[in-house]
Amino acid sequence: MELGIRGKKAIVCASSRGLGLGCATALAEAGCDLVMNGRDAAVLAATAENIRSTYGVDVVEIAGDVSDPSVRDALLAAAPSPDILVNNNGGPPFRDFRELTRDAMMDGVNNNMITPIELVKAVIDGMSERGFGRIVNITSLSVYQPIAGLDLSSGARAGLTAFLAGVARTVADKNVTINHILPGKFDTDRIRSSAEFAAKKAGISVAEQTRRLSSDIPAGRLGTAEEFGKVCAFLCSVHAGYITGQSIRLDGGHFASSF
Repeated sequence: MELGIRGKKAIVCASSRGLGLGCATALAEAGCDLVMNGRDAAVLAATAENIRSTYGVDVVEIAGDVSDPSVRDALLAAAPSPDILVNNNGGPPFRDFRELTRDAMMDGVNNNMITPIELVKAVIDGMSERGFGRIVNITSLSVYQPIAGLDLSSGARAGLTAFLAGVARTVADKNVTINHILPGKFDTDRIRSSAEFAAKKAGISVAEQTRRLSSDIPAGRLGTAEEFGKVCAFLCSVHAGYITGQSIRLDGGHFASSF
């Protein structure tokens, strides 16, 4: 399917690997020029060059933590009039809520709620004036389904979802949409490292631990960054203008619900 976004400019945060890379790759395949971001400059450079050579699109690299205001300024300077914004950032590590300090809580809320809101604020009026805009926020299935130890991540991402719910309705008539993708268990560096740690602790193989991780997923497997990115690209397409304010669960059926 032709997505109708060839030549559009997209900012994709935390896109040097994992789900962010899946989104950047799918948007590049659709013909979008990219501003990519990642904390590891070397990894980011290699990833960006691979996308350039594969898809023939322009790619600007902005290394650093997107929660740093100077990095956000650099992203916006590289694409002052973006058509697409994909908000993404790493979440806080597993930790019992009793162990959370005030500083840790402030960092979690800044990383996973305030940072994406500030980027939305920076781009939404320009999108509205131009009559096209797509904003996609990568959150987590834990917004719907609590996971003990990820309370800070879940709370901050739920706050982002609620905050933007009303905002989305104010710009829908300008052909600007705001949606969220909620990943379940995906085959990324983070879950692989977690599987390796758990496997070593349990004295089993990584393959067996991965099988255990997948055992409660009706699809019987972990998701891939590629299929995640394809959903993101569709939400950014001209065909998705009537989808806004929605939280799209991508979890292989893991969240059991009729609605």
